[in-house]
Amino acid sequence: MADPHMKDCVIVVTGAGLGQAEPALGQRVLGNYFRALAEMGMQPQAICLYTGGVKMVADDSPVLEPLRALVAGGVPVVACRTCLEHYGLLERVAVGEIGTMAQVIELQAAAGKVVTL
Repeated sequence: MADPHMKDCVIVVTGAGLGQAEPALGQRVLGNYFRALAEMGMQPQAICLYTGGVKMVADDSPVLEPLRALVAGGVPVVACRTCLEHYGLLERVAVGEIGTMAQVIELQAAAGKVVTL
């Protein structure tokens, strides 16, 4: 059952995985998190990725499919341009949109709650 409060939530991803586990496990758990959101119909207002989190929108990301499912369901996925440039990923964005920190701030300010993963 979908949580009506999720529409007022912005999810922030700051790392290339979830938690402090080794990279493969962190990425697998992050993929599971996004997949569960999509399957449960819990669509946040937006997903914002910055610092190492932008690696999750690159063409070799292990979480592309669940992110694509969320985008297909209407969830904006915004990756920080500065961070993408830093990692040399600007030309490799495979899901979502390239955004600015001003966009991220606007999304966070409009949200009822911000969840940082």
